[in-house]
Amino acid sequence: MNKTILHLDLDTFFVSVERLQDSKLEHRPILVGGVSDRGVVAACSYETRGFGVHSGMPMKMAKKLCPEAIIIKGNAGTYSKHSDIVTDIIKEQVPVFEKSSIDEFYADLTGMDRFYGCHQFSTELRHKIIKETGLPISFGLSVNKVVSKVATNEAKPNNELKIDIGHEKPFLAPLSIKKIPMVGDKTYQTLRNLGLRQIKTIQEMPMDMMQRVLGANGGVIWKRANGIDNTPVIPFSERKSISTERTFERDTIDVIKLRGILIAMTENLAYQLRRGKKLTACIAVKIRYSDFNTYSKQLKIPYTSADHILIPKILDLFNTLYNKRLLIRLIGIRFSHLVQGNYQIDLFDDTEEILNLYNALDKIRERYGDKSVIRASGMDAKTIGRMHNPFNGQPPIVLAHRKQ
Repeated sequence: MNKTILHLDLDTFFVSVERLQDSKLEHRPILVGGVSDRGVVAACSYETRGFGVHSGMPMKMAKKLCPEAIIIKGNAGTYSKHSDIVTDIIKEQVPVFEKSSIDEFYADLTGMDRFYGCHQFSTELRHKIIKETGLPISFGLSVNKVVSKVATNEAKPNNELKIDIGHEKPFLAPLSIKKIPMVGDKTYQTLRNLGLRQIKTIQEMPMDMMQRVLGANGGVIWKRANGIDNTPVIPFSERKSISTERTFERDTIDVIKLRGILIAMTENLAYQLRRGKKLTACIAVKIRYSDFNTYSKQLKIPYTSADHILIPKILDLFNTLYNKRLLIRLIGIRFSHLVQGNYQIDLFDDTEEILNLYNALDKIRERYGDKSVIRASGMDAKTIGRMHNPFNGQPPIVLAHRKQ
């Protein structure tokens, strides 16, 4: 049986939510993201794109390209709330769905044509979402996730597109190679240097030629260019790592401030681990200097989720890594190699008082918020905290880097 995969994408989601809350923003150029010059554009309205603005662009550059744009900082909690409403509608209507990001969904409608047309069903689902939420949404429908995603991007804004079985290659052929999922700026430039412009050219090449140029990724890109993709719709995705980072308004060499922020970050992520009943066995620290050179260092450790174990190790990593004495633009930490499990008791160092303390602190945070109880050394660190449990199966909310 041929598969039928639906891809749904909320158009300019952050912008659409802001307009839902303030109708005066309709048809106005909007930028959502970091409001300072060091901020990043998390989302932009279609009105700004004619000026060359796109998401991921430095806010400073976006403001120069489109000086009349209205800049909004954005609120992750508000966006999550609206995303959850859409998720609930989809959950009620489709047999199997995957939430791949805060504003993107896949649904496996295979076999539904026997009882009800997949295209008709998808159209009615889209109209239901628009009617009940007021948010514009587009969809693509095809035999796999890759072609459906490309079709959605071609259907935008606020429209739909169905690619019939057997028409995947002709649909993709005239499109730019940049429209292939997985082709970022660097890969795009590599392919352009080879004289490749349209997907059609990749379709006409042997796969091993792409592999010689781009390695294993070349084979994946060749398959996607030919409309080949067997990736299943995954209802739940287990997170393999958790991280946080902060970009500073001004580059700093204040080591006391940096250590305080690292302590606050570690304390919060350790709480998230315990909250999700997770343990980490690998920690990493990242530093980006004012010259944009970025360095990271990781360390394998026994499985743990305890602040008093993780904080000294993170600070030791930082001390080992930070040896240039240059101004720092960004710092971050990452916990990986995550496994299911509760806090591991150290038979020699841990006491009943420490275990009871963690239990009490976590209960307070669960009730009053992540920042309700923090170490004194991390009190000066701003915006360290999360709006939701990162291990609830939902994809992370991607906003512009928070500033410190």
